[in-house]
Order: sequence, then C-alpha cells, then structure tokens
Amino acid sequence: MNTAFTEHRTREPESGLATIVTDFSADQRAFRNVSWGKAMMWIFLLSDTFIFGTFLIGYMTARMSTAEPWPNASEVFALEIAGHHLPLILIAIMTFVLISSSGTMAMAVNYGYRRQRRPTAALLVVTALLGATFVGMQAFEWTKLISEGVRPWGNPWGAAQFGSAFFMITGFHGTHVTIGVIFLLIVARKVIRGDFDHGRPGFFTGRKGRYEAVEIMGLYWHFVDLVWVFIFAFFYLW
Repeated sequence: MNTAFTEHRTREPESGLATIVTDFSADQRAFRNVSWGKAMMWIFLLSDTFIFGTFLIGYMTARMSTAEPWPNASEVFALEIAGHHLPLILIAIMTFVLISSSGTMAMAVNYGYRRQRRPTAALLVVTALLGATFVGMQAFEWTKLISEGVRPWGNPWGAAQFGSAFFMITGFHGTHVTIGVIFLLIVARKVIRGDFDHGRPGFFTGRKGRYEAVEIMGLYWHFVDLVWVFIFAFFYLW
C-alpha cells in the first residue's frame, strides 16, 4: 500500500515537450518494421505526386484561361488505318498496354513473396517489355505530331499552349516509364542470378532471402500507371 502510494507520488505529470516526444516515439514504433528502401520510395512517390499534380493543374489553368480554341483530341490523336479515321486508337492501345503491365507487375510481386525466382524474373521482364512498348508508341505519337507541325510554341489546330503542355507532361511521364524499364531489367537480372536468395552484396540486393526490391519496383510501377490514368483523362478525354 505504502509502496504504491510512493510510486504514485514520484510519478510527475508529463510536460508539453515530453508529450510531443512520446507522440513522435509512438510514430517511430509504428514504422519500425518498414524498411529504409520502402520508406524512401514512398517519400519519393509523394514528392512526385506533387510535381505531376502541379503540371496537371497548370494544364487545366492554361486550357481554361486561353482565348483561342483548344485542339480537339479526337482529331489531333487520330490515325488513318485502311482508309478509316480512328480517333484515339493509338492512345487506347497505349493505355491497355500500360494497365496490363500493372497486372504482370502485381504477379511478379506475388511470386517474389513466395521466393520463386523464375516466374518472378519472367514477369519482371514481361513488365519491362510492355513498358518499352508503351514508350515506343509514345515516340511514334510524338513523331507524328511533330511532322504535323506541333511545337512547344504552337500548333496548327489552335491554342499555342497545347504543344508545350503536351510535350512537357507526356515527356516527363515517359521518362519515368523509361527509368522504370531499366530498373525492372536490373532487378530481373538480380532475381534470376539468385542475388536475393544468397544475399550477395550489391545495389538493391538487400537482406538474404528477401525480394523486397521487387515490391519497391512494384510501388514505383503502379504509381506510374496511376499517373497515366490522370493524364489520359485530362489530355485525351477532356
């Protein structure tokens, strides 16, 4: 009884600073099991979200404030195939390819959790090939528009801001896809060599028996696919 009373008397109430320290310590414990690489990828994706968001907000502002008519996407991005005028056919295929790559990436992460090297590496390569296909079709789209007179400072269909907004936003996204393809191939090579199984030292290898790099690449790739959905809606459907 006396002992309990003494402990109660010696326990002082926490000050405001001590409360803040306790709160931060609680957050640290909550994220203790999150790896450094995964946490850094989330921070990078958060910062990239602000950049893409700023670009898209700037695009909306330019489009709504211009006095000149904005080019019609159904005409600008149409293709002539066998004498038929097909609006947005290339963009639809590009979107299908990139969304499909998100599915193969999810399967690669799933097999990575199971530590199955061959299907994990194969699905990473398939994802990289789909990403490269997307970039190739985007290069074709750029070449077509440039040949038709689209420039960052003007275009033959209306508002001059269209060219600069299109090349900046789609080019920034295409750069992300290209970087992702390169790293997918790097991680696939490490998987097939067994670097994750044997814990070989090296870039992105991590701890023995853990395929965490595959999951980190999955976070990046799904983000790139999600951003394309917004670009597709703002640029091609609006």
